[in-house]
Amino acid sequence: MSHSIADQLSKLRDEIRYHDRKYYVEAAPEISDLEYDRRMDELKRLEAEHPELITPDSPTQRVGELPVSDLQRVTHRVPMLSIDNTYSVEELRAFMQRTEKQLDGEAVEWVVELKIDGVAASIIYENGLLVRAVTRGNGEVGDDVTHNIRTL
Repeated sequence: MSHSIADQLSKLRDEIRYHDRKYYVEAAPEISDLEYDRRMDELKRLEAEHPELITPDSPTQRVGELPVSDLQRVTHRVPMLSIDNTYSVEELRAFMQRTEKQLDGEAVEWVVELKIDGVAASIIYENGLLVRAVTRGNGEVGDDVTHNIRTL
């Protein structure tokens, strides 16, 4: 194992964490989604080639960033996961083929939309009344924004 690979992984993880914070916490991204995804893809590739160097805090092992605010933190009932992006028709076709193969012959209908960045939230209603709204946060824990959602 090359020492330079470990250094490269560490540097890439730090860079991605920095951009995660700028995007998820500060809402002030400094690079495009495409540039970010290229860095993440490189990290995934290197970790796949060197699984012994994967760390629990690697950006590949989580979604988003921990909430950092005065808002109450809430654990999601069901984790809020993320899906991978595609940037070409070939990548989209490959995703569709993988999915259809896993469904073992079940009929599949597709709806494809452009990705529009925004805020992801889990919003819970009981008997038609808003009970709680929580941001995605890191996928496991998010900020309680119920008071904000009530104003919409």
